[in-house]
Amino acid sequence: METAASLNDSGIALTEAQRPDEAILLFSRALKIEPENPLLWLNLGIAQQHTGEYEEALTSFQKAISIDDTLDEAWLSMGLIHYEQKQFELAEDCYHFSLAQNENSPKTWNNLGVLYFVQEYYEEARHCFEEAVAMAPLYEEALFNLRDVCRELKDYQASAEFGRSLSELPRHRL
Repeated sequence: METAASLNDSGIALTEAQRPDEAILLFSRALKIEPENPLLWLNLGIAQQHTGEYEEALTSFQKAISIDDTLDEAWLSMGLIHYEQKQFELAEDCYHFSLAQNENSPKTWNNLGVLYFVQEYYEEARHCFEEAVAMAPLYEEALFNLRDVCRELKDYQASAEFGRSLSELPRHRL
């Protein structure tokens, strides 16, 4: 028997396999079974985001939040869409809402740092990247960003230190 949970699991796997169109169909079927499941709305929004259907994704994330406003991942995902659309104030608001739900999210701290970095608020960006690295010392993207913001701030010693940390990370890429 098809359940919302099994459809959700399959949809997540399809999204991760870069097949979001197929995932959207599964999440939609699951939502017919459990229309008030915020995780299904979240996962639908993520799949829609992968296809570039940003308005639909925002609607799905908003539905997830209307059911459970503590879903930091929905706030984070909305922030990313607003960032990509250069709606920086909305992105910042979403990242702050995400952090209000989960202040220990290195990904949210990193994304907020990137937002500040592109606006040339380098001190604020550095703080965010430092928070991300403090929570996840091997978070490559945050280390990379921290190295670069230190360079922008002309803190070359710190920049070199973070560059060394990056070079010491194990490489699992082909």
